[in-house]
Amino acid sequence: MLKHAFKEWAVICHCLAHGKQAIILRKGGIEEPGGDFHLEHKRFWLYPTYVHEKPDGLKEEGIALLDRVKLHKPPAGIVRLSHFAEVEGVYHVRDLMSALKLESLHYWSPSTVEARFAYRHPGLMVLAVRVYEVAHAVDVAETAAYHGCKSWVELEKPLSTEGAKPVLDDVTFQRLMKTLDIMIQPTAHA
Repeated sequence: MLKHAFKEWAVICHCLAHGKQAIILRKGGIEEPGGDFHLEHKRFWLYPTYVHEKPDGLKEEGIALLDRVKLHKPPAGIVRLSHFAEVEGVYHVRDLMSALKLESLHYWSPSTVEARFAYRHPGLMVLAVRVYEVAHAVDVAETAAYHGCKSWVELEKPLSTEGAKPVLDDVTFQRLMKTLDIMIQPTAHA
């Protein structure tokens, strides 16, 4: 059972859900304490958002996915939860070059990475996440409490994760973790 969800661009949720990426780059939203991201939960639903998505925020491969993602967008007022993530590693990137070296591991454009890195003060959190697909997606009514520029949402009730299967096999995911450990020093492994 999981009660918390993490808001992220729908196209990035799609990439996570289909094993195209297994990291999340985060800085923090306007409504977050001090404007900084805090890892409040190590297990969470992926909550797709459509508000800030824009083609120039993505690499070319990500732009091609935007239309596909929009075709599967649930009706207004509904959030479809089909995948959850477990944080397996936390990295704090303190120099821009290290952040840009991660380009092959995600779908954000270099300008998006630079903007997130520079927002308020230099630095970026990188979360290595193991993503799981649940047996049946759940449609949740989007309440006013879920709105706003924030990372975390507490759902009205916990939702079952029973029968979930990992998107990436163990070997592929461990290879990613080793790559991250070589590229940047981990702050913590879960």
